Amino acid sequence: MPFPKIESSRIRTLSLEAFKEMDYYAVDNYHLPVELMMESAGLQLARLAATVVERGASVLVGVGPGNNGGGGLVAARRLEAWGYKVHMQMPVPATKQLIKDQLVRTISYGVEKVIETEYDLVLDCLFGFSQRLPLPGVIEELIRVMNSMKAKKISLDIPTGISEEKDGLRFRADKVLTVAAPKTVLLKHIDEYELYIADVGIPAEVYLRNKIDHATLGFYRDQIVQVI
Repeated sequence: MPFPKIESSRIRTLSLEAFKEMDYYAVDNYHLPVELMMESAGLQLARLAATVVERGASVLVGVGPGNNGGGGLVAARRLEAWGYKVHMQMPVPATKQLIKDQLVRTISYGVEKVIETEYDLVLDCLFGFSQRLPLPGVIEELIRVMNSMKAKKISLDIPTGISEEKDGLRFRADKVLTVAAPKTVLLKHIDEYELYIADVGIPAEVYLRNKIDHATLGFYRDQIVQVI
């Protein structure tokens, strides 16, 4: 079943700095735990992934050391539970306890820390809105490997390698599931991928504070909407 669609001209996009402020404001003022939003983002990523490949398909998840990687771990766990064959690669060790806990949880579900030559689907969950260029060498190496695969490809939040200042080597996504609100930087390459927005539970008042009409996003119809 297709996700609801919204025209890009109807929604306001945010700079990465403005979105970061929106995200922190929601956490600080509405007692919204990062782990809860991480679980929501990972679930919505898994839902989108399940519309791209059938149950039983092979999936590789590139996992970063921060919250974006945490969302990838949630998606990996969900997909494994739904009957997909899920592998993961985490080239940079996690330092946050939350991500370490998610890693242990995901591995306990049966997700393996291995990599094969080909997959049906590759998920880029290496870095989100806080990424800084240039990327570490081990991340660039993994991106090259993932880009070379014939698999379908999805990025969580922002494709790794895209920034507001410049682009470097970047993950070549077919679809991008950005979190909570549309980011202006994603319009730079909008002709290269389908863009979706995932609801992660940020209150409507926070959207209004950032001059975004929450109702227009249509999360009351589905937690994922496609930008056209």
